[in-house]
Amino acid sequence: MTEWIRSMKPTPMPGEAGGLEGFRPEHLDWSVEDGVGTVTLRRPHRKNALTFESYGELRDLFTRLAAAPEVRVVVLTGAGGEFSSGGDVFDIIGRLVETDMPGLLRFTRMTTEVVRQMRRCPQPLLAAVDGVCAGAGAALALACDLRIGTPRSRVGFLFTRVGLAGCDMGACALLPRVVGAGRAAELLYTGRMLEAEEAERWGFFNRLVPPEELMATARALARELAEGPSFALAMTKRMLMQEWNLGVEEALEAEAQAQAICMATRDFDRAYRAFASQAKPQFQGD
Repeated sequence: MTEWIRSMKPTPMPGEAGGLEGFRPEHLDWSVEDGVGTVTLRRPHRKNALTFESYGELRDLFTRLAAAPEVRVVVLTGAGGEFSSGGDVFDIIGRLVETDMPGLLRFTRMTTEVVRQMRRCPQPLLAAVDGVCAGAGAALALACDLRIGTPRSRVGFLFTRVGLAGCDMGACALLPRVVGAGRAAELLYTGRMLEAEEAERWGFFNRLVPPEELMATARALARELAEGPSFALAMTKRMLMQEWNLGVEEALEAEAQAQAICMATRDFDRAYRAFASQAKPQFQGD
């Protein structure tokens, strides 16, 4: 097993993550303002291609967010007018072809752990996508809850083009939920690029905006969500995932329990009192 595989740190357990205190990524940009976290993939000279290090930092960031209530919403984007072209051909793929099976499995488990932690963290995740969004980059956008694109965005799940299965980083589980089974099969089998308007029509993008308005639109939506009841939004995110595997009867009972829990929060009481006094509720997430 090569040394770079051996050096991969295991995912910290949620109780060990300690929130974001001391988190200083070297391969990503990370900032928080008014409850909105922004993570920027920062390799514009390589169309923000992912490296072993950036995968690891993404995994650690989304793991730590479970213990960071001060962050209420997260925007994921890329630098330099591109989202991400996926795993770096030379820095990752060129080294994987020389790696033994235990090392390969260690790597693929780390990449899928990024998606697992994105789906587990309680904050709504919003992808702001400009330019290329391909391979693992498309998988990252797919793992977000909402996606805003621009007319020049292009989305592609390119795994079969390099001799891999389309089932990478949760694509076979998540993509059918977003665009439907038949469309997902077409994209994963062919690896073709999905142009922006078609991606919006298929439901991959929630909306398209001009490139110069992308971040302002994403941050405005993020701030709107950040001002909402974070506990209830986290419960909604959890139930959207959980109920996919439930029958209607089980889903109804699960929703009854989830809603009863939300009714016991102070935010629910705040919303009632604000409504009664014709004011805007000030949610605090408790």
